[in-house]
Amino acid sequence: MALVVQKYGGSSVADGEKIKNVARRVVEAREKGDEVVVVASAMGDTTDELIRLARQVSPEPQERELDALLSTGEIVSSTLLAMALANLGYKAVSLSGAQAGIETDASHSRARILRIEPKRVVEELERGNIVIVAGFQGITQDMDITTLGRGGSDTTAVALAASLKAKVCQIYTDVEGVYTADPRLVPEARRLEEIAYEEMLELATYGAKVMHARAVELGEVYNMPILVASSFSDKPGTIIHGGVSMEVRNRVRGIAHDVDVAKITVVAVPDRPGIASAIFEPLAKANISVDTIVQNASINNITDLTFTVARGDLDKAMSLAKPVAKSVGARECVSDSTLAKVSIIGTGMQHTPGYAATMFRVLYEQGINIQLITTTEIRITCIIAEDRVGDAVRALHKAFELEQAGM
Repeated sequence: MALVVQKYGGSSVADGEKIKNVARRVVEAREKGDEVVVVASAMGDTTDELIRLARQVSPEPQERELDALLSTGEIVSSTLLAMALANLGYKAVSLSGAQAGIETDASHSRARILRIEPKRVVEELERGNIVIVAGFQGITQDMDITTLGRGGSDTTAVALAASLKAKVCQIYTDVEGVYTADPRLVPEARRLEEIAYEEMLELATYGAKVMHARAVELGEVYNMPILVASSFSDKPGTIIHGGVSMEVRNRVRGIAHDVDVAKITVVAVPDRPGIASAIFEPLAKANISVDTIVQNASINNITDLTFTVARGDLDKAMSLAKPVAKSVGARECVSDSTLAKVSIIGTGMQHTPGYAATMFRVLYEQGINIQLITTTEIRITCIIAEDRVGDAVRALHKAFELEQAGM
């Protein structure tokens, strides 16, 4: 008997009927002879509703209390799913993240899993139970509840699959797999049958919402195959794994975009050792993730330093960067929150010329100004105006012929 871990997203458990549909899908897996562990997200928009409720009570809720509040969303869906399974005649038990042995660090709202001791999960499986684990949450050594950040239930599922040595981690959502671009922007976007961890990690990091980036990273570390599929159909989905074709005819595999971008520029910074450290260390201590970093060539030992953060972190980042900028003798610190990222991604781009030139030409022909550029071996990202991101994604998808099957 093999073990599978299934995760169901918020849209899949949005109401009672959908929870009963998920229960039927879980039963199908159980009837195939597999042991099943299910990770449940909160129902629909529950997390957003709880955040709004918290801010009605307090404009700046305490992080510890907010995590404890938000964790209840997954508890609700987990218990309801256990009830639905029992109604179908199957033994099931719901567990919180803490009961499932998920220990995290103490970084509230964006905690990272330190280890999983799945003793209780294993015991329940041995009793013949289907185990439903509340996603998105864990507990610290001090017994405080933490949450893993948006999309954290994906990470819960992959981490559990790795710790339980499952044969596969199945991520069920409201889309039928991983697409060459967001099908809401590009109707011609095509579902990929398979994709490498490395490519999927870049797609997830740079805007593809179908998978949480940290979940993909865990999958790669533990070589855990991840299936992304829809809970509303029986389409085969997309498998994320390590084995890929040696040659890919179309070397761009997907277009990602992200509108959660804010830019901070420290203007006229003295060009001397230690300045970058002085600016970025306070941001790191505040758990603010910095993405694109560009420093201009200095003129007369003066330069501009630009970096991007998530929009939700902008106010906090500016409150930290402004005093540092003043202390190091910079002229000013300015920001812009009307930006977006658009990226082309594919392992086949490595050591092959022409992809950057094609991307820049396509954006030029669309009249789209590029504010910043960042690259890796398998990704090229441009920072552009938010109101042009749809035009950019559609034009790049067409230019790289991603709508063509077999590419």
